[in-house]
Amino acid sequence: MEKSRVSKLLSEQGICSRREADAFIERGWVRVDGKVVGLGDKAFPYQNITLDKQALARQSQQATIILNKPVGYVSSQAEKGYKAAVSLITPDRQFDKAHNKFDPQHLKGLATAGRLDIESQGLLVLTQDGRIAKQLIGEDSDVEKEYIVRVEGKTSSNGLKLLNHGLSLDGQPLREAEVEWINDDQLRFILWEGKKRQIRRMCEMVGLKVVGLKRVRMGNVALADLPQGQWRYLKPFERFL
Repeated sequence: MEKSRVSKLLSEQGICSRREADAFIERGWVRVDGKVVGLGDKAFPYQNITLDKQALARQSQQATIILNKPVGYVSSQAEKGYKAAVSLITPDRQFDKAHNKFDPQHLKGLATAGRLDIESQGLLVLTQDGRIAKQLIGEDSDVEKEYIVRVEGKTSSNGLKLLNHGLSLDGQPLREAEVEWINDDQLRFILWEGKKRQIRRMCEMVGLKVVGLKRVRMGNVALADLPQGQWRYLKPFERFL
């Protein structure tokens, strides 16, 4: 068994992101078997890696925001004349202020955990917490993402079966999905992965054109009654898994 960087082990164990781990290590807040470690130090996976109380306090202050993204906003950085979704995180757009009041510090280092393209709307997660980002979009993520998709066109008799399992994108087979008709022009998709424009491309492959796409749930967190263009903080008791 080989040693790995402590920052890598912290990330793999879901304790924090690698970037956070490096910041904590720089401050002397990480210990391996009780001893403070430095940047670049390595350890075996079986060794006891812990965060000091200062690091734990820093993690508890990190914000996670749930936004109902409208069509016409990009999920990350503004581009080609389109505004970034983070521009909607303002005090006047906050929904349900009972748990937390808006804090400008929560805009620093916000990362999008699972993008929606410009033409799509619905639940968008922005977080300062690397653990949540990894949980939602990491390679081994098991968090369900649920979408309501309005389509035009007709598919073959095996089209629905292919949407559930059997399609490939970019030369790679897709993971099994759960897809069902809600009515004559709407499908419900549940995915465990998120390739670029995946649902639109899947539908095109079976003869359907997506004319409306809305993400309504990620794991145990649902969009529910959050109005379009408004946001709220993830509540203390909410968990994606």
